[in-house]
Amino acid sequence: MHRIWAGIDSGKTHHHCLVRNEGGETLLSRRVANDEPELLKLLDAVLALGDQVTWAVDMAGGEPALLLALLVNHEQEVLYIPGRVVNRASDGYRGEGKTDARDALVIADQARIRCDLHTLRPSGETTIELRLLTNRRADLVRDRTRSINRLRSAMTGMFPALERALILTSAGPLGLLAGYQTPAALRRLGTVRLTRWLRARGVVSPEELARKAVEAAERQHTAVPGEADRPTRSDARPGGPGSERESRRGRPAHRGPIPRARAG
Repeated sequence: MHRIWAGIDSGKTHHHCLVRNEGGETLLSRRVANDEPELLKLLDAVLALGDQVTWAVDMAGGEPALLLALLVNHEQEVLYIPGRVVNRASDGYRGEGKTDARDALVIADQARIRCDLHTLRPSGETTIELRLLTNRRADLVRDRTRSINRLRSAMTGMFPALERALILTSAGPLGLLAGYQTPAALRRLGTVRLTRWLRARGVVSPEELARKAVEAAERQHTAVPGEADRPTRSDARPGGPGSERESRRGRPAHRGPIPRARAG
């Protein structure tokens, strides 16, 4: 029985396939487009080289998904070699440059000489759906991390004392920054009114957050370039902190003479 091993270095638009026999000789090395007709031609060419073919890939999904589906449909044995294993094994092969053909050679050779590799089995629909959901969650977490890092960078340049005082992964500090961002605005508002403003928006521990923000504002009295000390939306909205309605709150609404009660 003539046994061969086919290593696949996966790519987005193309894959590279290299086939070795039991003696370590290269029988085929081909770059193939990630397209079903081209992949079927590659499958036929590889099957014609040996009686028993073992395929090996360095990715279990994503870019080589079409190729893996074709191999499974043709009842081919597929081994999975993690990318980190391929990178470590590459140090033992000749050649300095990293090329697709060299990676495919390493994958095929590792599949030929190792006995501890796992067979890749097709995933069920539930597993695929869970993978899509977890990948989506990972994307959202990365987007949130990037947004927080950009916000920290902007605050370090404009208001470093407040950046050190706030934990930007919490909802309360983010809500504070949505209304007030400059030292002058926070000093003008004061701890009491800022506490009331935060409490009205459901912030947890508004007194502590307001105290930290105003203390940070007292540590910076110099306006940096790009800082605009103008009324925020909260200041301009009727009933917001600093508004005329807010300042009149608690006073009698009627200022004219008190009407006399009619004699009954």
